[in-house]
Amino acid sequence: MPALPLKLTCLLLAAVLVTACKQEKEASATISAPAEKKAMAPEQAQADTVYRDVQWEELIPKDDLDALLNPPAYLDTIVEGSAEDQLPQEPISSEDQATESRYQKALTSTRIKPEFDRQKIRIPGFVVPLEFDETQTIFRFLLVPYFGACLHLPPPPPNQVIYASFPKGMRVDVLYDPFYVEGELRTLRKDSDLGTAAYSMQVERVYPYEE
Repeated sequence: MPALPLKLTCLLLAAVLVTACKQEKEASATISAPAEKKAMAPEQAQADTVYRDVQWEELIPKDDLDALLNPPAYLDTIVEGSAEDQLPQEPISSEDQATESRYQKALTSTRIKPEFDRQKIRIPGFVVPLEFDETQTIFRFLLVPYFGACLHLPPPPPNQVIYASFPKGMRVDVLYDPFYVEGELRTLRKDSDLGTAAYSMQVERVYPYEE
């Protein structure tokens, strides 16, 4: 299968992980089902389905969130976008080890909030394609709150990633802007070539995010 281009950007939890890496602002995205010109508007949703609006921080256990909100002090001394702004390859100072240990555990945590299992939710995020055909119709993807690849904004932890299945499929012209995704959330871990997701979802609808 062909690879789709991805660029670093962020929407949610930027404050949680300090600030984003330097990004380019791209054109707004459009999305459509395979046989349609554009996605259904939110008001066209089935009247008998009520989706709970969920923010990403609700899906993460409190102690993991606290650790992410209090990163190691040495990060403040590193200039964003510099050569040092990458995952550490050398031992850190002993005074930062305790904080670093808890922080790193939070960055790789698969711990979930069990009360969200089988909840019908609506959540905004970015699409990372996993399975798509020659027409660029996406059937499986990772939904994430932001893209990250540096010390100041690392990749989201597994409990901030949703493995999404959308049998109907969708076409996304640009992957840089966020979308609303609606469906049934499961607390089922899924592994893929692009990472681990602590949650999964059977997607029912996707449409562009609006404030």
